[in-house]
Amino acid sequence: MSRIHELLKQLKELGGSDLHLGAGVPPHLRIHGHIQPMAGAAPLDDATLRPMLLELLPPRRREEFEQQADLDFAFGVDGIARFRANYLVQEGGAAAVFRIVPDRIPALEDLHLPPVVEQLCHLRSGLVVIAGPSGGGKTTTLAAIIDKINSTYQKHIVAVEDPVEFVHTSKRSVISQREVGTDTDSFSAALRGAIRQDAEVIVVGELRDLETIRLAVTAAEMGSLVFGTLSTATASKTIDRIIDTFPPDQQQQARSTLAEALQAVLVQVLLPSAAGPGRVAAAEILLSAQGLSSMIREGKTQMIDSVITTGKKAGMQNLDDSLWELLQANQIHGPDAYLRAKDKRRFEAYANAPQA
Repeated sequence: MSRIHELLKQLKELGGSDLHLGAGVPPHLRIHGHIQPMAGAAPLDDATLRPMLLELLPPRRREEFEQQADLDFAFGVDGIARFRANYLVQEGGAAAVFRIVPDRIPALEDLHLPPVVEQLCHLRSGLVVIAGPSGGGKTTTLAAIIDKINSTYQKHIVAVEDPVEFVHTSKRSVISQREVGTDTDSFSAALRGAIRQDAEVIVVGELRDLETIRLAVTAAEMGSLVFGTLSTATASKTIDRIIDTFPPDQQQQARSTLAEALQAVLVQVLLPSAAGPGRVAAAEILLSAQGLSSMIREGKTQMIDSVITTGKKAGMQNLDDSLWELLQANQIHGPDAYLRAKDKRRFEAYANAPQA
């Protein structure tokens, strides 16, 4: 067993989610949301770490990393788990982060998200954005939603990812998973193909550039149900990020198109559980509602919080209300809620509360 495989095995056995490696420091693990050094592990210098990382790569990906100094990929280790990896070069040498991909796609019900999230599985068309910070569970939630569609409907699902993390098998639906760099040259190339491939559901692993966003919104407007992810903190910032991707002279048209296509924004963050090991999801949910289209079209995204507030009966909620409910139910710690909250004053009394 290689040294990397030994470290990944320890990560799995200790219940961690991420392994962090960097030249000049010992291996670190993220366990239940907290990063800590691996007990008894010595620092790794670049001369030791770089060959360890390169031995996992086929020649083509090794050359890509050496040329670009960045690389995303996924792989499985028999008897341990499937992992997503990111390689990079930093001051002092090579570095990498490995994240465990769960062995199975979780059931949507097991994620303990608000019940309205399941409604997203039953939409016929439009754009749904799953947003939140890195490590906030976006990929897991998206995989659970797609699995629910796959198990419920007879549809053609095309997923474009970089890299493929959760591996789906066709159930009632037919699902095609394409990995950027292996099965297709780019998100945009795969999206152009999906529009011509009778895809009723399109999954975009990341809405990362103008062309990808343009094609995703266009596909949603044309009648496909499109899911994509963005690293944004609120529903309003998610909409702003999409619009700001377009050149200034195209933004008004982009607002009009997005106003017609957008069906929902789900913003998700994970916080350490106050009840023991594990993490708890807090969520902000924006759904298509009367008045939302005109706000997007007119660039009045600062008013979106009012749409969420008045849409509570429909299942909408803002992030602070979600944090507050979890805090009052003793599911999360006060300082964690305070750090994630938009309105710090509401949580100020809990900012320095002791953790049991």
